[in-house]
Amino acid sequence: MNTDTTTSEAAESPNFWDRHIMPRLITFCCGQPAIAKARSRIVPRAQGSVLELGCGGGINLDHYDRARVSALAGVDPSPQLLDTARDKARARGFDADFRAGYAEHLPFADGAFDTVLTTFTLCSVRDPQAALGEMRRVLKPGGTILFLEHGAAPDPEPARWQQRIEPMWKRIAGGCHLTRPVARSFADQGFRLHGCDSRYMPKTPRFLGWIEMGEARL
Repeated sequence: MNTDTTTSEAAESPNFWDRHIMPRLITFCCGQPAIAKARSRIVPRAQGSVLELGCGGGINLDHYDRARVSALAGVDPSPQLLDTARDKARARGFDADFRAGYAEHLPFADGAFDTVLTTFTLCSVRDPQAALGEMRRVLKPGGTILFLEHGAAPDPEPARWQQRIEPMWKRIAGGCHLTRPVARSFADQGFRLHGCDSRYMPKTPRFLGWIEMGEARL
């Protein structure tokens, strides 16, 4: 499984794979039924002014509750995926502000958003702690981060496979890491967690299928 890539380790020096193969691979992998079902549980919670990290491809656009979203912005480093996302947003009636950029350096003002949404994105940012700091910066007081991410499995066998495979996986999957903790990363940054759930996705290899979702608030 790949991710909705934000700052990928390959993004700074794009090659044929990153320009042409990776966007198609991301769109295919991140649109699988098990992932779509998980998205349908977290994305509709977004409300007010919303910032989506890794918005490229527009995969989440079908899941927003339009009655709850007053404004939609997003950031992604892939020009190809951003073009797709903008086309989808227009087709669905969103006047979305989707910009090229990275999670560690968000091109938005302090306290600009009620909700920050990140889905299958934190696995591929270069500096997760900087990305979390930027999410905190752009949130309004009382704002919420909604997250749906895959990460470090809690069981020994899939965790060992994640550690073995990760070096090769990062090269072919746009810098995607398999061993990063998810909810714990938010807790370590002082966020309070609400409504969290974690599980292995069905019909998915366990080393790829551990997902965590929920809300993080200051």
